[in-house]
Amino acid sequence: MYWLILQYLVNEHFSFFDKQVVETEEYHIKGLVNPWRLCSVTQVEELKSILRLLPIWATGIIFATVYAQMSTLFVLQGDTMNLHMGPHFKIPSASLSIFGTISVLIWVPIYDCIIVPYVRKFTGHKHGFTQLQRMGIGLFISILSMVAATILEALRLRMVRRHNYYECKHIPMSVFWQIPQYFLVGCSEVFTFIGQLEFFYEQAPDSMRSLCSALSLTAVALGNFLSTLLVNTVTSITTRNGNVGWIPNNLNYGHIDYFYLLLAIMSGVNLGVYILVARWYTYKKAVGEFHT
Repeated sequence: MYWLILQYLVNEHFSFFDKQVVETEEYHIKGLVNPWRLCSVTQVEELKSILRLLPIWATGIIFATVYAQMSTLFVLQGDTMNLHMGPHFKIPSASLSIFGTISVLIWVPIYDCIIVPYVRKFTGHKHGFTQLQRMGIGLFISILSMVAATILEALRLRMVRRHNYYECKHIPMSVFWQIPQYFLVGCSEVFTFIGQLEFFYEQAPDSMRSLCSALSLTAVALGNFLSTLLVNTVTSITTRNGNVGWIPNNLNYGHIDYFYLLLAIMSGVNLGVYILVARWYTYKKAVGEFHT
């Protein structure tokens, strides 16, 4: 996924594309111009703009993989816990995703009304953080969400082993202990997803803004695909030699905490790559610089 990044870092500013705007004697002799061989300056610059966006776009795929866990493994994890809220009411585990939405509703006004004015005093940037800084903060928070999910699942499995709850459909641990991981994912969404939309729209060529704004949606799609691929790969590897595997039908026998930890590690590596790419990136407009 990151092979493009290495190529881009070596060929800074994609100056090798500039030769496509240079007319040679060959064109005058033949009298014909191949549009694939000779381009206008505008076309070349637009191509450079798109290519500069792709590494930033690629780093959003891992984040989308983490985000996909809210509707997959988080739900399965919650379904093994105590779903009662009071003596008579039972809450569906999938409904806890509402706390991700609540987190977004809380963090959007906090970010706009408190964080931005405060940070603006130190950075001098009109939006407080640059768009790249905002996305980087969101990627870091997504790591924390996976760490929180890992810790909760480790504690849940310890309770299962200690009290022999392997065959219990719901262990006596409240499902509301999942709120922190949902809340952190929602917080990271405010920083990363919204930052991506603004970034792709503002940094895209004027004639391709709609197309570039859709890049964030393709990252979400690929993130969901990568999530499925990871689950299938991990299941295939960990079930060899008759082992139960990390993600069995009965999670009490599994180790989805290891899977969460794997996602946390992948997110950490992804953040490191993102920082390198963001430091290399040159804004289309003078909207500030990325500082680590």
